[in-house]
Amino acid sequence: MLGDTTSGGRHGRRALILVENLSVPFDRRVWQECTTLRDAGWEVHVICPQGGKRDTEREAVVDGVRIHRYPLRAATGGPAGYLREYGTALWHTFRLARKVGPVHVVHACNPPDLLFLPALWLKRRGTRFVFDQHDLVPELYLSRFDRGEDLLYRGVRALERMTYRAADVVLATNESYRDVAVRRGGKRPEDVFVVRSAPDTDRFHPVPAEPELKKGKPHLLCYLGVMGPQDGVDYALRALAKLRDEAGRTDWHAVFVGAGDTFDEMVELAGRLGLADQVEFTGRIPDADLARYLSTADVCLSPDPCNPLNDVSTMNKVLEYMVMGRPIVSFDLKEARVSAGDAAVYAPGDDESEFARLIALLLDDPEERARMGKTGQERIGGPLAWRNSQRALLDAYAAACRVPLSKAGRGRTGTRPRR
Repeated sequence: MLGDTTSGGRHGRRALILVENLSVPFDRRVWQECTTLRDAGWEVHVICPQGGKRDTEREAVVDGVRIHRYPLRAATGGPAGYLREYGTALWHTFRLARKVGPVHVVHACNPPDLLFLPALWLKRRGTRFVFDQHDLVPELYLSRFDRGEDLLYRGVRALERMTYRAADVVLATNESYRDVAVRRGGKRPEDVFVVRSAPDTDRFHPVPAEPELKKGKPHLLCYLGVMGPQDGVDYALRALAKLRDEAGRTDWHAVFVGAGDTFDEMVELAGRLGLADQVEFTGRIPDADLARYLSTADVCLSPDPCNPLNDVSTMNKVLEYMVMGRPIVSFDLKEARVSAGDAAVYAPGDDESEFARLIALLLDDPEERARMGKTGQERIGGPLAWRNSQRALLDAYAAACRVPLSKAGRGRTGTRPRR
């Protein structure tokens, strides 16, 4: 059983959050969870990779959260590269978890669905396991590699089943993911909590527009997000070429903010499409610069193509566009409609010509753009607000520890989690 943790937070409860695919605090969802738990009296530790240009220190204490980072080279060369990456990450995670010592809750964020292994090791010492499902990895595999339901696909399905089986509580980012946890994962409905991602509006909010960012054009279009095979940046670029060629529109400048595996490929595609003079790729930029671009944008782009993963996933970029009061053009995905509602217009799945037509319609209708922007901000301030997810997160931790919600984070110093 877990021994006394008298060196814990002001209420004696310690949580360890495991992340593999992003550094912290760069991972905004994880960071908001960290600060929510900290404010509820938990001592919070995080194990994660080092960042490239930020989050580079091996050890750091940021706003009271203790962060333990390890060096990690991103995968290259297909599945074999991912096996090397994940093996390295697991070794460092076990090593640093031993250094952190006993904790009451281990909170593992996927992908990959391998962090249940250190979680199981900790569970043997009395720790409770919260699985924070950021992605459906089997669907991610199908969307990323286009290899069908091969041996590796069956392997990632098996890892997902083992993760669900090991978890005491599951955090789902939306109702679609919750349904998967119950239906496919066999979890009891009362053990699955919807903790939606939502921007921190105290930190991330509109700033005065800067017309010079439009590079002399009347309108600015903006894309924010990861640039990977499943993210649809190529769809957006082809749609912009159609906006120019089929609609005859050259009254816009477009900015693509973000990085990823296909960044160089997308820059090359823009050149082949003859868009190099109208499309700017910034890479990853500080939040302050991102706020400048989004606050200046006339229309924001969410070109995630229709596939089994995207249809049921909540796109963080959509929420960030809404915080900034920007109208959105999206393909017609189930969870995109749940998030954005009337703050977006929707093109039929993967229809680049219709995507381009909807951009043109919004560029010609400033009143509709303003209405959609206001709708998005109201949704972020209401049903999608982070305060609702904070309550769900603390409910989940209370359920994991088997104590009433009113007592979450209030135990005696040295108390043990109830089994």
